[in-house]
Amino acid sequence: MGDYELAKQASQGNEDAFLALMHVHKVALYRTALSYLKNNPDAIQAVQEVTVRAFQTIHTLRKPEYAKTWMIRIMMNYCNDVLKMRRRITLDEEVLGRTAISDDYTFLEVDEALDRLSEEERDLIHLKYLHDIKLKDIAAMTSTPEGTVKTRLYKTVKKLRKLIEVKGGRHNE
Repeated sequence: MGDYELAKQASQGNEDAFLALMHVHKVALYRTALSYLKNNPDAIQAVQEVTVRAFQTIHTLRKPEYAKTWMIRIMMNYCNDVLKMRRRITLDEEVLGRTAISDDYTFLEVDEALDRLSEEERDLIHLKYLHDIKLKDIAAMTSTPEGTVKTRLYKTVKKLRKLIEVKGGRHNE
């Protein structure tokens, strides 16, 4: 059974179809959580939480062909909520800890640059480059014209590039 059929049946209350759908997309959900939360235990917990949330709201899925992007959006929202809560509670000790452990400064520069983007910009980068979701699908998912999504992506990539170049000491001005 294909993705569309699984999502359609799941949205009609078929629990087995829902479980099969989650099984198909669990890696994409885990990768999304890991890219936001930066550690395995939190990513696993996020997948579990999003599974529950998706199960509770699967009946609201309007277009079964967008089931994957719908679940990823739930994951991104959950991760953003977790990150907001962390910022309220502690300073960014995670980056300080990773700096001492990792010699991969390029990763840290990219990670730090991503953290400096707005939530909307970061989400757009994750959807396009981490999940390779087509611009027309991102547009449909966010109820935004495709041209607007293209423009925002172009500006976001340009901003990200500039943040990385400045952080890396390559001022091209």
